[in-house]
Amino acid sequence: MTSDKGQRTAPRKRIVVAMSGGVDSSVTAALLKEQGHEVIGMTMQIWDYSKFTAQNGETFGTCCSLDDVYDARRVAQALDIPFYVINFEKQFQQAVIDDFCDAYFAGRTPNPCVLCNQVLKFDLLLRRAQELEADFLATGHYAIIAEDGRGGHVLRKGRDKTKDQSYFLFTLTQEQMARVRFPLGDMSKDEVRGHAARFQLPVAEKAESQDICFVPDGDYVRFLEEERGAGRMNGDIVHVSGKILGRHQGTYRYTVGQRRGLGISWPKPLFVVAIDAARCQVIVGEKQFLERESLVVERCNWHIPVPSHPLRAACRIRYRHEEVPATINVLPEGRAEVCFDAPQKGVTPGQAAVFYDGDRVLGGGWIA
Repeated sequence: MTSDKGQRTAPRKRIVVAMSGGVDSSVTAALLKEQGHEVIGMTMQIWDYSKFTAQNGETFGTCCSLDDVYDARRVAQALDIPFYVINFEKQFQQAVIDDFCDAYFAGRTPNPCVLCNQVLKFDLLLRRAQELEADFLATGHYAIIAEDGRGGHVLRKGRDKTKDQSYFLFTLTQEQMARVRFPLGDMSKDEVRGHAARFQLPVAEKAESQDICFVPDGDYVRFLEEERGAGRMNGDIVHVSGKILGRHQGTYRYTVGQRRGLGISWPKPLFVVAIDAARCQVIVGEKQFLERESLVVERCNWHIPVPSHPLRAACRIRYRHEEVPATINVLPEGRAEVCFDAPQKGVTPGQAAVFYDGDRVLGGGWIA
């Protein structure tokens, strides 16, 4: 395709944009339309906020709420693009909510955002986009998908390292990366805000959501007890030496690394160092007991051929964790052992461990 001046321009594509009602996805849609593409807005309705009632009657604005659906619709109207709302509440309950609850009651600390991306956005929503004969699904993630020069794709960190979201995307497959676009990957948040103002988007000044979308007040214990019932998993708080120090009202109330809210007395500060859900025990110890020289991940997804020899890489064990050097040894049944060069604190079962070579994602898995 050429312009009136004879210059080559990108071919026009049909692109579905996953619109959350926030600034990032709204700017994504606006930029793609400005580039001449046929843009279709699509929002996932994944959670029924009518069943959430705060004690003081407060309402919450958070990712994926009904207010966000309304904001996404307003942006689509402003951009004059088609807009659809897809109800994925049942699938979200099964894939994300149930896993969230199961994990906490099994002594793990889950990361629902990774699962939501994996199952809802890049599986179900991508399939809906293909049903509309779209060439690509675009989202507002701060990450970069690039061709590797051999017919495949690589996932890289977003240029704005303070906003980089590659950690949440390690489950992407080659087939998905071929059909997904991240137009904001090479931008900073300030640049995105600038585009929102330039396009005069109705959400240009909207604040970012920081909470888990289905726990809008941040009280995940209340949520778990509403979903599964209170009075479960009560037991002992046990020092690493084996001494019983007190009682707790449910292992799901605790996570590895936690210091506050233990309600016990000890000469030195104590931290949760492990959770034994089978015995209903919360294991506590001094700070040095948080250190781990290695961990095992399961359900690995590799962006490179599965290594046949020990792999040197940088490993990130939670979203805001700085990657550290490690050796990864592949194990049978989709598992891998990560051996750190220096012991790490806060290794938490249920979180993701993602492997990097510079800014490139090599793969990752779930800490077992």
